[in-house]
Amino acid sequence: MLFRMIRGALFRQKGKMLLIAFTIALGASLATGMLNVMLDVGDKVNQELKTYGANITVKPKASSLLSDIYNVEGEGGELSTAYLREDELGKLKTIFWAFNIVDFAPFLNTQAALPAGEEVTVVGTWFNHHLDLPTGESLDAGVASLRSWWDILEGQWLDEQTDLAAREIMVGTALAQRANLHAGDTLVLTGPAAAREVTVAGIYDAGGDADDQIYASLDLVQLLSDRENKVSTIEVSALTTPDNDLARRAARNPALLSASDYETWYCTAYVSAVCYQIQEVITGSVASAVRQVAESEGAILDKTQLLMILITALSLVGSALGISNLVTASVMERAQEIGLLKAIGAHDRAITGAVIAEILITALVGGVAGYFLGFGFAQLIGRSVFGSAVEMKVMVIPIVAVLISLVTIAGSMPAIRMVLRLRPAEVLHGGH
Repeated sequence: MLFRMIRGALFRQKGKMLLIAFTIALGASLATGMLNVMLDVGDKVNQELKTYGANITVKPKASSLLSDIYNVEGEGGELSTAYLREDELGKLKTIFWAFNIVDFAPFLNTQAALPAGEEVTVVGTWFNHHLDLPTGESLDAGVASLRSWWDILEGQWLDEQTDLAAREIMVGTALAQRANLHAGDTLVLTGPAAAREVTVAGIYDAGGDADDQIYASLDLVQLLSDRENKVSTIEVSALTTPDNDLARRAARNPALLSASDYETWYCTAYVSAVCYQIQEVITGSVASAVRQVAESEGAILDKTQLLMILITALSLVGSALGISNLVTASVMERAQEIGLLKAIGAHDRAITGAVIAEILITALVGGVAGYFLGFGFAQLIGRSVFGSAVEMKVMVIPIVAVLISLVTIAGSMPAIRMVLRLRPAEVLHGGH
C-alpha cells in the first residue's frame, strides 16, 4: 500500500519531483565540486606558489651562527670558511618527505673581474642539472625552474645538458647595460684562483640585486674560487602543510615534544619537520624556513579552503530553501488526498514517512546526478585554474550523501509540519 502511494505521488507530480531532483542535483554538484577541489587544492596551490621561489634555505652551521651573532650575511662563504658538500645534495631526496621536495638548487658566490677591471659577483648554481639519486631515480633541478619568473631578454637559459655549460654565463640586465654585454659575446672572467674565457648565453631581468650579478654553472665558480665540491647555501622548494601549534612548538625545540607529538610532527609535512629532516641528511647544515613564503602559503591555502566551505554551505542552504518551497507546494496540492487518508484512519507517522520517502527517493536520483555533474565541475576548475585534473576523493561520496540527506530533510520540515497540522474536516469541506 505504502509503495503504491509513493509511486502514485511520484508519477502524478513528476513535474514537481523533477524540479526537486534538479534543485538537489545543483546543491550536490556544487558540494561535490567544492569538496573535491578543497581536498585536492592544498598541493595545487602549493605547486602554484612554488613558481615564486624556494621556501627553505639550507646553510652551514658556522655561517648561520655568524649571521645570527653579527646580523650579517656571508656572501657565498666569504665571511666564513664553512661550506656544505655538493655531493650530498642527492640526499635531499632520501628524507621521509622526499616527494614533497619539488626543486632545489645550490649556490656558491665569488668575486671576479671583468676585462675592464670591474669587480662583479659571480653566482655559481645549477640551472637544469641532471642528478642521479641514491634511490635509483633521477631528476633535473636548478634555477631554471626555481627562478621561473625571470625574464630572458636575450639568448636563452644556460643549458647544463650541453658540453658548453662550463664555459657559459648568464648576465643580469643592469650589468649587461653597464658593461655593454650581449648574448653571444665572449669575455674573460678572472677569479681569485683562476681565469676562464666564457660566452654570454643569455641576459636576464630578475627585478632585483641579481640584475647586477653574473650567474654561471657551479663547476665554473668552484674552479674560479678553488672550492671544489663546496656550496655555501641551498634553496629548497617543498610542498608543506600550514603550521599549527604543534608545528610551532616543534620549531622551537623538537626535543621537548612527547613521543606521540614528535611522531605526529615528524610524519606531517610541516616546514619545520622538512627542515629538521634536511639537517639530518646534510652534514653540518642548518635548514630554516623562508617565513614570508611559508606563512603566505598557509594563509592563502586557509583562505582558499574557507572560500570553498562558504560556497558549499551557501549552495546547500539555497538547495534547502528551494526544496522547502517545492515540497510545501506539493503537500498543498495533495491536501485533500492527505486529509482523506487521515479521515479513514491513517496515522500522522505513516503519512509523514510516505512524504519523506518520496522526497528521499527524489533526492537519491538528484544526488547521484549531482555528484557526477559536480565531479565534472571540479575537473573544469582544476583544468582552468591549476592546469591539471582534480583527483576523485572517495571520502567525498559519503560526505555529500550525508549533507544532501540532511538538507533534504531540513527542507522538508515546513511541509511535514503542515501535514501534522492538517485537519481532515477542514480540508474535505474546503475550509483550508
